[in-house]
Amino acid sequence: MRQWHLEHMQKTILKYVKGLSADANSWERRNHKKYGNITNVCRQIEYDMRHGVTKEELLASFSKIHTHSSYRALRRDSDSMSRLLEIEEHFTTPKAVTPLW
Repeated sequence: MRQWHLEHMQKTILKYVKGLSADANSWERRNHKKYGNITNVCRQIEYDMRHGVTKEELLASFSKIHTHSSYRALRRDSDSMSRLLEIEEHFTTPKAVTPLW
């Protein structure tokens, strides 16, 4: 099951980074508007992390997109890279801890 969550996390990242295609039908546009924002994507990734995906695997997925030749088309698109940086910032910046008392 852990392997499924790893693959789901990678698919979620790629789907968000690619964005909505230009020839998307109305059902795809409606679902993208409803579920395709940064909040829902981060929530899905955090769900996968609770079920076995490690932070190192998440960071490895980011570095794979930055370096692997199969993602060359994504790296050329500035909007895709800005969306990828949004996700990276969410998971790499330290979270502020508020005291309980």
